[in-house]
Amino acid sequence: MSEPLAATSRRVEGKARVIVTRRLMPDIEQRMSQLFDVRLNDDDHPFTRGELVDAMNDCDVLVPTVTDTIDAAMIEGAGERLRMIANFGAGTDHIALAAARARRIVVTNTPGVFTDDTADLTMALMIGVMRRMREGTRIVRHGEWQGWGPTGMLGRSLGGKTLGIIGMGRIGQAVAHRARAFGLQIVYHNRRALPESVERMFGAEYFADVDGLLAQSDIVTLHCPKSAATHHLLDERRIALMKKGSVIVNTGRGDLIDQEAMIAALESGHLWAAGLDVYPDEPVVDPRLIAHPYVITQPHIGSATEEGRTAAGMKILANIQSWVDGHSQPDRVIEGYA
Repeated sequence: MSEPLAATSRRVEGKARVIVTRRLMPDIEQRMSQLFDVRLNDDDHPFTRGELVDAMNDCDVLVPTVTDTIDAAMIEGAGERLRMIANFGAGTDHIALAAARARRIVVTNTPGVFTDDTADLTMALMIGVMRRMREGTRIVRHGEWQGWGPTGMLGRSLGGKTLGIIGMGRIGQAVAHRARAFGLQIVYHNRRALPESVERMFGAEYFADVDGLLAQSDIVTLHCPKSAATHHLLDERRIALMKKGSVIVNTGRGDLIDQEAMIAALESGHLWAAGLDVYPDEPVVDPRLIAHPYVITQPHIGSATEEGRTAAGMKILANIQSWVDGHSQPDRVIEGYA
C-alpha cells in the first residue's frame, strides 16, 4: 500500500466550526459545545443532499453518520474550509474516501465501540427467530394463548446447529464467541483465513468460498462491509444453495442480500425464518417481511445502546480535538481502512 498523502492538520483560529448532522448523546453534544463552535441538528432530521452541501461549505469539521451519503462530487465541490470528516460509526462506505484523500481531507471513524452491542443483537435475533418469539408475543398480546401444551409453539434448538458467519472481523468474531456458548458449530468465510490459534479458540472451520459455507449452514449471519463486491452477496442463486428450512440473520447492511430473492425463499418455505436489523431502502421495510410470522424486523438498532453511542461520541471528540491541536488522529481512516 502506498503512503497516503499528508493530510492538512492545523490549529484553527478560535474554535473550530463543527457541524453535526444528527443528534448525539446529550453529554457529547454538551462537551462539543464547550470545545467547538458547533452547529447541532436539534430536530434530528436526516440532512438532504443540499443541506450536506451547505454544511460542507460552512465548517472546518463535518460529523456525519451512516444516513449521510457523501459522494465524490460533494467533496470535490466542498469549500476550502472543510478539512475533516469525523464520521459517527465504523463503516465509511457512505463517504467517497478517494475524493477526500485527493483533497487531503482527514476522515476518521469510531471503530470497535459497537462490536459487542451488534453481536448481542445478532444473537438476540438468532434466538428470537429460532424460538418463534415474534409469534409468541403476538398471541399473548391478542389473547389467543390457550395455555401450555406439549406441541404448542414448537421452535428449534440452537445447540448442535451450524452457524455460518460471513465476515469474520471484530463483530463476526464476537458473534462466534457468543455462539459457542450456545453450542453452535462455527463455519466462516472471510477474505482470508484467521490464524489457526483463533480458529481453534472458536472451533471454527474456514470456507474460502461462500457457496460451500451456505450448503453447510443451518443459520447464516452477515458481518461484511458494503461494497461493489458484497452487493447482493446473497442473491437468488446463493439462497437456493442454502439448506431447506435454514435461517438468515442480517445486522450488517441491507444491500448484502437480494431482498426479493430472500422474500421469495421465505414465502416458498425454502428459508424458514429471518432476523433483520437492516434493509436496502431504509427506513422503508417491505410489508411482506413485516407480515411474515417467522421474520423479526428491528429498526437498525445494532449499535443502539447508551454505552455504545456515548463511546462513539467520545471517539469523535478525541479525533476532532487531536486534529485541532495538530496531532495525529487516533481513528484516522486511510484508503478505506481504519
